[in-house]
Amino acid sequence: MANSFKTVTDTAVGTSAATIYTCPAATETTIIGLNVANILSVSITVDAQLENNDGDNVYLVKDAIVPVGSALVAVGGDQKIVMNASDVLKVTASQTSAADVTMSILEIS
Repeated sequence: MANSFKTVTDTAVGTSAATIYTCPAATETTIIGLNVANILSVSITVDAQLENNDGDNVYLVKDAIVPVGSALVAVGGDQKIVMNASDVLKVTASQTSAADVTMSILEIS
């Protein structure tokens, strides 16, 4: 089994769900951290959603407020989320080009 630490980013996420990461085939991924930064001069809300290969779409956060000059740590500290092959993480913001997303992961294949 190979372990690989990675950082995944996406800039200017807006009102359409942005696919931040898709777990590769024959891989399990542990989300170590998920940070969503507000890049606008007004407060925004964000959703982070996990779509798993069973067809369930679950929210990690929904309508979370991110004030001006701030960031939301949706996953971090003692909390970890495990993704299975083909699971997808998506982020949506309440405004156009509103958020930068940084995700720290451990892929195990």
